[in-house]
Amino acid sequence: MSERALVAGGAGFVGSHFCDLLLAHDVDVVCVDNFITGSPVNIAHLEGVDNFTLRKADVTRPIDSDEPLDYVLNLASPASPVDYLRHPIETLQVGSLGTHHLLELARSHNAVFLQASTSEVYGDPEISPQTEEYWGHVNPIGPRSVYDEAKRFGEALTMAYHRQYGLAVRIARIFNVYGPRMRPNDGRAVPNFISQALANKPLTVYGDGSQTRSFCYVLDEVNGLYRLLTSEVVGPINIGHPGTETPIIEVAEIIRRLTGSQSEIVFEDAPDDDPKQRRPDIAKATELLGWVPTTGFEEGLTATIDYFRAITPASH
Repeated sequence: MSERALVAGGAGFVGSHFCDLLLAHDVDVVCVDNFITGSPVNIAHLEGVDNFTLRKADVTRPIDSDEPLDYVLNLASPASPVDYLRHPIETLQVGSLGTHHLLELARSHNAVFLQASTSEVYGDPEISPQTEEYWGHVNPIGPRSVYDEAKRFGEALTMAYHRQYGLAVRIARIFNVYGPRMRPNDGRAVPNFISQALANKPLTVYGDGSQTRSFCYVLDEVNGLYRLLTSEVVGPINIGHPGTETPIIEVAEIIRRLTGSQSEIVFEDAPDDDPKQRRPDIAKATELLGWVPTTGFEEGLTATIDYFRAITPASH
């Protein structure tokens, strides 16, 4: 009998790729999404696949499954600043109520629970690279706190279920994922720059562009998440690419070069509490999971640009 996984947020960018990977490992998938930021387009290729089921539902309300579950994966949350600043209350609700309901679901089925957390729990870090032992530097009442604190609470609740009920849990801290199926209006640097470059519009850099991010290609990311899910490691575990830390201004220049765009680069004010640096220490992921990302930044960007060209009529 096949294993079965419920993937909350399964129609999202990362979630849809995770659904693909689970199906490739012969795991039956129940995809749950309310489509606030997820898209039916991301899972359209799975329509009619025998061991894939789509349920439109909001995990901020109690959720159940008539079928047995081996895994419950919580990837349900707006993940870009544009989205969580547009949906601040929903973001806090999905991080708290949504995580609670999914933990209850996992407990009722004695399933392994995976919490997709984020590097944003480190806030604007005072150390680099960030290790899992670092407690972070977060403004608890700033605009970004709706996401940062929702994810920190989600980790705390996950560990509380682990300690009180002995629930098998896994916590992953995701770092700056990019790749196909990102939305052009996502609001994060890579899709912003690609969309602007393909339209020959100015590339908008917030702040002076010296802030750095470490970018992990989505297929590497979901491979790391799968290895964590199927391990005995509780975590938290950083899943990101330590070798791609790049100033945002350089990201804009690379994308301009790869697209052949003539776009100029323009600067706007940086948003409040925008982290100045972001780089994961992945020693634990490498040692405990045998995982390292293998996709180079320009290789991943080229695949992402190809995807954006395919979905953007004006770019042909």
